[in-house]
Amino acid sequence: MAGQGRRFRMALLMEERMRSFFKPANLFFLALCIGLITLDCPPVSGARIKDISSLKGVRNNQLIGYGLVVGLNGTGDGSGTGFTTQSLVNMMERLGIHSLSDQVKVANVAGVMVTADLPPFARRGTEIDILVSSIGDAKSLQGGTLLMTPLKGADNNVYAMAQGPLLVGGFATGGAAGGGVQKNHPTVARIPDGATIEREIPFDFNSLNDLTIALHQPDFTTSLRVSKAINQGLGSPLASPVDAGTVKIVIPEAYKENLVDLVASLEQIEIQPDMDAKIILSERTGTVIMGENVRISSVAIAHGNLSVQIKERSEVSQPTPFSEGQTAVTPDTEVSVTEEHKKLVLIMPQGTSLGNVVRALNAIGVSPRDLITVFQAIKAAGALQATLEII
Repeated sequence: MAGQGRRFRMALLMEERMRSFFKPANLFFLALCIGLITLDCPPVSGARIKDISSLKGVRNNQLIGYGLVVGLNGTGDGSGTGFTTQSLVNMMERLGIHSLSDQVKVANVAGVMVTADLPPFARRGTEIDILVSSIGDAKSLQGGTLLMTPLKGADNNVYAMAQGPLLVGGFATGGAAGGGVQKNHPTVARIPDGATIEREIPFDFNSLNDLTIALHQPDFTTSLRVSKAINQGLGSPLASPVDAGTVKIVIPEAYKENLVDLVASLEQIEIQPDMDAKIILSERTGTVIMGENVRISSVAIAHGNLSVQIKERSEVSQPTPFSEGQTAVTPDTEVSVTEEHKKLVLIMPQGTSLGNVVRALNAIGVSPRDLITVFQAIKAAGALQATLEII
């Protein structure tokens, strides 16, 4: 009986402790601790293969054509633009209107180049956007309409026909004296869905025996990671890296004649792309971009700004009343030199990470434009373990 009573008291004690542990205050403390632990461990985020690569052979094709824009309000090409006049005369003759070239005025007409991208797997009847750009001395394409223009590829075959009203997104007005107001760029316009595809590029996608993935940023480490991730996703060693920018995949028998499912599944695989240690500097804008792999060896930096200010002003010396003196103007020059006093700061030991570099440079008050000079000096000292690229 004594043993049973002891076990009963222990059970009551455990129940009381469990109740005290699950009180709201203790639960809040537990959740806070879990949250702090979660914040301390940054999530591992990757990039989809779809976003960092493309399939070899699946790409856009450029189209180009020459056309006429009509309906302009006196802002078209001038009379000295011979190709616009000749094009207008040829078009009118094809329509059965015979006229002399000297009777044609092109103030309301502009010669333009029409460009477009033919997307992969585009079928006949699909509409694509086009870009219309003036090639003469037209002042504006606002309010114009593009006449039917054939768009050709690199093989000189017509793949699409373009026509329609233009969207300029700007304007240009001027007076007879030469002044005026302009907004945006009125000699370039777009036509959404302005061209219709008339010819398809022959390509039997399901007849391929293998797939080749081309990385947007060639890198050996990334190429190897892509092949390993694909093999793990497919469950067999079907992918192999060919070089830094190419991964070849043998199509499994289960996906023969059905490559869409295979490509769709491969596109969603996530990997962690590798990147070079690089620092991009722009002197024009004062922009500094650093990659996460940038490292700096043990180095000390003393940074200070030297400002020299020169002020010029003129002083007028007036003679006393009723004297024979003359008013004299004398220049007065004031020169001031200011030098900031910065502390000598030891950045970090060997292999300092990007976060420590930024914190250390912020501690001595280095501005983004000063960083350009600082990084160039660190590179010259041989302490920068990264590529310094100036754009």
